[in-house]
Amino acid sequence: MTRKRITILGATGSIGRSALDVAARHPDRFEIVGLAAGANDKALAELVARVCPRMAALGDPEAAARLAKKVGTTAGTTAVRSGPEGLAEVAALPADLVIAGIVGSAGLLPTFAAVEAGNPVALANKEALVMAGPLLMDAAARHGVRLFPIDSEHSAIFQCLEGHRRADLDHIVLTASGGPFRRTPLAALAGVTPAQAARHPNWDMGPKITVDSATLMNKGLEVIEARWLFGVAPERIRVVVHPESIVHSMVAFKDGSVIAQMGLPDMRAPIAYAMAYPERVETDVAAPDFVKLAALTFEAPDLERFPCLGLAYRAAAGGGTLPAVLNAANEVAVAAFLEGTIGFTDIPRVVAATLDGHAADAAHTPEPLRSLEQVLAADAWARRHAGAQLGAAAAAGATRPG
Repeated sequence: MTRKRITILGATGSIGRSALDVAARHPDRFEIVGLAAGANDKALAELVARVCPRMAALGDPEAAARLAKKVGTTAGTTAVRSGPEGLAEVAALPADLVIAGIVGSAGLLPTFAAVEAGNPVALANKEALVMAGPLLMDAAARHGVRLFPIDSEHSAIFQCLEGHRRADLDHIVLTASGGPFRRTPLAALAGVTPAQAARHPNWDMGPKITVDSATLMNKGLEVIEARWLFGVAPERIRVVVHPESIVHSMVAFKDGSVIAQMGLPDMRAPIAYAMAYPERVETDVAAPDFVKLAALTFEAPDLERFPCLGLAYRAAAGGGTLPAVLNAANEVAVAAFLEGTIGFTDIPRVVAATLDGHAADAAHTPEPLRSLEQVLAADAWARRHAGAQLGAAAAAGATRPG
């Protein structure tokens, strides 16, 4: 059996660790050829020593220099690269699958580099499609590249659609856990701390995506992602809160039938599906015990509690540069919240003000996407505008977490 060559972007994060776990269970099936991460040279050095990839890269040049020294004594066959160019070089290595797991907008250019090199991509970095959906889908079509979803929700949709005609699809149902504050009194949300927001009830994820899950922005970004992955208009993508996180998403067909994909909340399952496709491999993830579960519950999302979801639908409907602005403003606001600069309920306020500013600024009005340069310009504008909103919020004495 020929082993699949796998490159992992975001190797030191939760997605990367899960992908490496799957690969380690099946050394006869998978060969790790490339690893990349942001700035954690210690963790990446340990991974390089373990799997001996052909190339490794860190986005932070100083961290990459430290990695090069470590690799020189542990795995001399691994070439080390640095900076955004280094991440792109690793992404472009000949591979049978590139797992795009770098969090946030930092994953945009490496994901495009993988596609333009003709590498199939397993997407965990939803921001690439949020910021530049039509451009990425066009690039994939031009280079004959297949995109496989890794987010549990989009993997579920992908699996539900297998063997069915897209023309028969009526709508998609994206499930959301509701995060840790589904039942928190609205008046108490302003005092939520970063530590509280980081405790997701079901999933083990990084801090940024965990906060996004707490605000439901993550689900909003997934609506935009699904819009491009599956060619479905935003109004045909519905969100339902499902606190057990067993039904990962559903597809409804025009005859009234609904197909759901279910499993325990463990990212190794959807990652393994993308890595081994069209086959399935063992993951050490058990199937749900439905007798012990007893009940699966569903409810409509509360948009007063979760205004970020409504903002994401607004950006999806507007299209063009609006999703890139939404994503950038959210990244700035979440970072400020995690640093203790603003409060939890300030996150949607900063995002809304930035979307409003983009629509009102004659020099930066939303426009159809034509190039990555345009996306990056919208991203930079939104970060400046959101930063100004943070300053205004601080000057006004905005509530900060205790």
